[in-house]
Order: sequence, then structure tokens, then C-alpha cells
Amino acid sequence: MRKIIIGILVLVATAVGAVWAFSTPDIPRGDLEAKYATPPSQFVMLPDGARVHLRDQGPRDAPVLVLVHGSNASLFTWEPWAKRLDKKFRVVSIDMPGHGLTGAVPDDDYSQEAMVRITKEVADKLNLDKFAIAGNSMGGAVAARFAEEYPDRVTHLILVDAGGMNEKFGDHVPLAFRIARVPVVNNVMLYVTPRSIVTEGLNDAIVHKEIITSAMIDSYWDLARMQGTRAATLARFTLPMSDAVQHDIGKIKAPTLVLWGAEDHLIPVEAAHAYANAIHGAKLIIYPHTGHIPQEEVADQSAAAVSAFLCGSNG
Repeated sequence: MRKIIIGILVLVATAVGAVWAFSTPDIPRGDLEAKYATPPSQFVMLPDGARVHLRDQGPRDAPVLVLVHGSNASLFTWEPWAKRLDKKFRVVSIDMPGHGLTGAVPDDDYSQEAMVRITKEVADKLNLDKFAIAGNSMGGAVAARFAEEYPDRVTHLILVDAGGMNEKFGDHVPLAFRIARVPVVNNVMLYVTPRSIVTEGLNDAIVHKEIITSAMIDSYWDLARMQGTRAATLARFTLPMSDAVQHDIGKIKAPTLVLWGAEDHLIPVEAAHAYANAIHGAKLIIYPHTGHIPQEEVADQSAAAVSAFLCGSNG
């Protein structure tokens, strides 16, 4: 018994030493806002005290497109679309709770329901009555659920490698995602976030490697370490998977465009077909040699498809 206790103590000491040796400190919010909240970034206060970061670009009187990013990403993933669409549309991108420069929120609610609610509250704050909504990955599930819950406010729905319909992951789930779902072990994420784990995650998600720059890696890494974000991320990953989107998929009445990367190894292309088959009249476009974030990997083609879709259907 004595040997077992000593062995356990050695393991604990080793683990503590490893965490100490490889720990990466939090970055103050103010530092990251100074670096990344450049025009046209702005912040809005919501009723529950959440301070949400967003970008609102394009003509005020143009049709509105609201954009919801994926897990562990930020609104910056939509900049390629914003640059291509903001002459014709009013493009509003939002940092979800626990992400980007929004970061941790007062009620510590990082559920899908909370993200739908915050999307609505931001839209209300900006006086957006009806709008198109697009989402990628986690944000795709949020967008789909928003269309289910608020059908009178959604003119068009755009799903980009979206979660929600098929929760079966592909064969290249990032290491950070796997660690986050292991009880006890996942607590290391509160202290250790090596830049290499960010690089690995982006390489798994993206087929067009030429878009992976040092600046991209640094922005993901920086925002992941903002004060409070790592605890928010851990809280989000410990939540049970929601089946609400798939359960209520029949409630979606908005014209729907489904965009997908053929080589998405996180949410396989089978989920694209599941969405297209489940939503009446949905249009499906699959991009060859493309991974999990077509809005960045094939920005020209995907933005053009969105423009044509929004202009060609009255909703």
C-alpha cells in the first residue's frame, strides 16, 4: 500500500510539474481588444450583462446577413465573406459567448440555447427585424435552431459545414476537442494551451494549407487565452450534446443553402446530405478539395454562391 501511495504521489507531482512547466498565462481582455478590436469592431451590452463583440459592415439599408462562427473560432473567420459581400449586403458577424472578444459571460451559459438567445438579443439591439442567417460548424447548429425558433425573422438560412444534424464526428477530431471531453484530464486546459495544439487543429480542419498563416495561428491562440475563455471553453465542452436541431428540423421554412467541404474530416459530408434531404427545397453545394471552413478556404466561390442565393430568392 505504501508503494502505491508513493507511486500516486509521484504521478501527481509529475503532472503538476508538467502543468507548471508548460502553462501559458491568460491574456488580459484590454490587451486583446487593443490588438484585435479595430474598426469596424464594436461592443454591445445585453440585458444579462454580457458584453458582445460584433462587426456591422455594409450599407445600413441593404438586406442583412448575420454570421455565426464555429467552435473555438471567432467572427474573424467571416472576414473573407464580409470583404466580398459588404457592398451589396449589410453583414453582421458576432462573437459567441466563450469565444473571440466576447469571451466569458456573466451567467456562464455557453449552451446552444444561450447562443440562439444572444443572437436574437444582438439582432434586437441592432434593430434587425428580418435577416438571412449563416453559420459554420457549431454556428451552423445555432443558425439552424434560430431558424426553427424564429421562422418569421429568417429570410434565408445558410449552413456551412454545420453541426446539429449529425453529431458523429469524422476521423480527424482535433486533439484539443478530444482532451476537452475527458473528465479530470480536461482541467489541464485551464492552464496549458500550447501554440502547437492550435496549429494542429487548423491543419486538421483546413485542406487549403496556403491560408494557414502565422497571423491566423496567433489570433486563434491569443483569443483562446483571453481571461476567462479557457474556463468558458471547458464548461461548454462538458455540456451534453443537443439534438434540438435535428428533432425540430421540419420547422425550418426559410429558403436554405447548404455549403460543404468534400474533405471535411470533422463533420463529414454525409451531414450535408442529411440537411439537404431534411429541409424542403434546400440547395446543396459541395466544394471538392475543401475542408471544414469553406468561407475561408474557397472564399471567392462560396461568397459568390451566397450572393446569388440571397439575390435569387425572395424568402
